[in-house]
Amino acid sequence: MVLILGRRVNNINSGTKESPVVKRKVMPVEYKIGDIFDFCSGASHSEEILKVFNEFRDCRLFTDVIISVQGREFPCHRAVLCACSSYFKAMFCNDHRESREMLVEINGIVAEAMESFLNYVYTGRARITTENVQSLFETANLFQITTLRDACAKFLEDQLDPCNCLGIQRFADAHSLKQLASQCKTYALANFTEVSHHEEFLDLRLEELKDYICREDLSVSKEEMVFEAVMRWVYHNVELRRPMLKSLLQHVRLPLLHPNYFVQTVEGDELIQNAPECYQLLHEARRYHVLGNEMMSPRTRPRRSTGFSEVIVVVGGCERVGGFNLPYNDCYDPVTGEWKSLSKLPEFTKSEYAVCALRNDILVSGGRINSRDVWLYNSQLNLWIKVASLVKGRWRHKMGVLLGKVYAVGGYDGQSRLSSVECYDSFSNRWTEVAPMKEAVSSPAVASCSGKLYVIGGGPDDETCSDKVQCYDPESNSWSLRASIPIAKRCITAVSLNSMIYVCGGLTESIYCYDPAQDYWMLVGQTSSKQESCGMSVVNGKIYILGGQGENGEATDKILCYDPSTGDLTGERGMPRPICYHGCVTIHRYFEKNKP
Repeated sequence: MVLILGRRVNNINSGTKESPVVKRKVMPVEYKIGDIFDFCSGASHSEEILKVFNEFRDCRLFTDVIISVQGREFPCHRAVLCACSSYFKAMFCNDHRESREMLVEINGIVAEAMESFLNYVYTGRARITTENVQSLFETANLFQITTLRDACAKFLEDQLDPCNCLGIQRFADAHSLKQLASQCKTYALANFTEVSHHEEFLDLRLEELKDYICREDLSVSKEEMVFEAVMRWVYHNVELRRPMLKSLLQHVRLPLLHPNYFVQTVEGDELIQNAPECYQLLHEARRYHVLGNEMMSPRTRPRRSTGFSEVIVVVGGCERVGGFNLPYNDCYDPVTGEWKSLSKLPEFTKSEYAVCALRNDILVSGGRINSRDVWLYNSQLNLWIKVASLVKGRWRHKMGVLLGKVYAVGGYDGQSRLSSVECYDSFSNRWTEVAPMKEAVSSPAVASCSGKLYVIGGGPDDETCSDKVQCYDPESNSWSLRASIPIAKRCITAVSLNSMIYVCGGLTESIYCYDPAQDYWMLVGQTSSKQESCGMSVVNGKIYILGGQGENGEATDKILCYDPSTGDLTGERGMPRPICYHGCVTIHRYFEKNKP
């Protein structure tokens, strides 16, 4: 019998009559001889084949190798193992001893994991539990089954908890699971307080613990929690860990602890009392409690998770010389780039204020000829308070903070430049005169550094500028001259950072650095344009230069960031408006969540 494939072509023009035996209508459809029909049953075919092979395995039918793990024997098919695992393919397809033996013993894994692994090989399914995930991962990793290994890693990621995240991270590090290790680290940082109360935390190695507590993104509601976690870790094995105390406390922000807590808990701790190597860290914290933001170190910067941020507050200013005086007082967060408005200074119609930060508050004086008014901004209450007036009215002067006291330096009284200097004690709310400068100047740069006050440049009169650096020593109440700045300028600004003084402005493109210890000036950077009467402030170890005016007298809204550690000068987001002759200071400000 011959099977003829294809359809007959009905030619309606042939004149052939339809057979009387066939009483049905035939449609004139063409069908080419040799057409192909590709049939596929889909994934069900391979699933059925695997299902049959698994039944063969259960019945030991056609099995040609026995895998022995911890004394348990698992009959298998070499072909199936090789098809699924490059490990077994290398074992059975090369001239290894195992390729010729019926019984192959494998060490380093557990029998239960091998059983789960083989179930996955023969069915494509595996049951992963908290009890078997580690051994199953190690088995899948050994046999190079990446899909099963990744499924175990994903299961571990979903099981993260304060009590196990550190152990899972150590497991992930040991097996080079970078994504899982990163997830564990992120989870532990976000839940540090809870994590620190579990047993795994006490088993951390020194470097692992330091890596957590030094992080800016460590999430704690207050720094006291970091201190308590460190001490809990040290006391867990006090004899071994006592010598590690200083290296850990260097990463705890002791200055930011509440003063009462610092005195009662930190200084009252017996272990710390008997650790002379920690005294310098305690001294730094005490100084900060007295001096506030005048004293800067990596330990005086708040962690953002506490709700506090280092912000730059811009006070007053104007859009150009002789232009409209701006009433705004705004703060800038360099981390987020956000600006927020603060309470306005009551007497905003003045210009060219002297501004400084005292502890975590702001003092503002001057603003017009012979003005004696001084205002204090309370950062905690977001309001302005009028404090004791200056002894002598002055304008275009500068203020600096030295050892917890405010100094109003030089300026102009409408007739001449001033050499007089006043000192403000916030505890007595009183200004007193101290020794006058060697040269009277207005619009100089002022900065404190290494226990002394420096007055740099300025204008001795309407026509000339000074290059003198005048240094005030509060212990002797005397002034001395130091190495002159390379340029003679007025309307310049200075900040202190890491025992160095940085100066810019004066319609130059230069950033100069002065080393008081060596009495030496150096050029460290160049800006893209000439500016004067700009603001400068330090945040997170970097110097921010905000606004200022150019040679045409117009203000700018540019923000530059200079990093002394690298020498890099980069542009930041712009200010809300062009501004010059403004004050810039850094304070810590608390921002409630979901509150502008």
